[in-house]
Amino acid sequence: MSYLLQLLTFGEVTVNEERPLRRDARLNRERIIAAAREVFAARGLNASLDDVAHHAGVGVGTVYRRFPTKEALLEVALDERFEEHVRAAEAALTAPTGWDGLVQFLRQAAEMQAADRGLRDLVLGADLHARHKARARDRIEPPIRQLVDRAHREGTLRPDITVEDLPLLLMMVSEVAHHSHTVRPDAYARYLQLLIDGLRHSPDTGDLGQALTHDEVDALARQWLPSSQRRRP
Repeated sequence: MSYLLQLLTFGEVTVNEERPLRRDARLNRERIIAAAREVFAARGLNASLDDVAHHAGVGVGTVYRRFPTKEALLEVALDERFEEHVRAAEAALTAPTGWDGLVQFLRQAAEMQAADRGLRDLVLGADLHARHKARARDRIEPPIRQLVDRAHREGTLRPDITVEDLPLLLMMVSEVAHHSHTVRPDAYARYLQLLIDGLRHSPDTGDLGQALTHDEVDALARQWLPSSQRRRP
């Protein structure tokens, strides 16, 4: 790495100190990312960079030098877990039936989001920069839409269920998970099953009324989920 690139990347100041500072910077960066994953998993995107710094055992200035905004840190810290979520949706497409795939995905998604509040906030539409939100939607929505369309064609999913319904259902389940984990960590699975049973097509199902639009789901998410904007300590 050139000295100029080192300056731009790590903010170091002297040539003589280049080698030890590069090593320290790399270790600090790794420590910050590991701490961020733990903090966001436990507290969601409402956690601040100050919270991450405290958990990492570094000064908050060190965090801001490496990651000037919370979104910059989120993009690195949660990218792998977000991709796991995408892979779960894609793997569900190989299930024997559309219904099996949809149920498989809902169970895996609920389990992931119950274990990681930050992932839940990210996937379900926390108040991210438009670029990050568009990327998340472009990655996760197509396989889920395929699952829903396939189950509709089979006649196993009630016809008035839309793709836009699923994030709200997962929000409900994940709220149970995050509020009940100290009492019954598995309580959310009971209510997930109730919701899954309600998704199955039956001649006796009631009228759900008008489906929500993308914009309405986003508006609900903004009301429900925390903002990812950084907060100065």
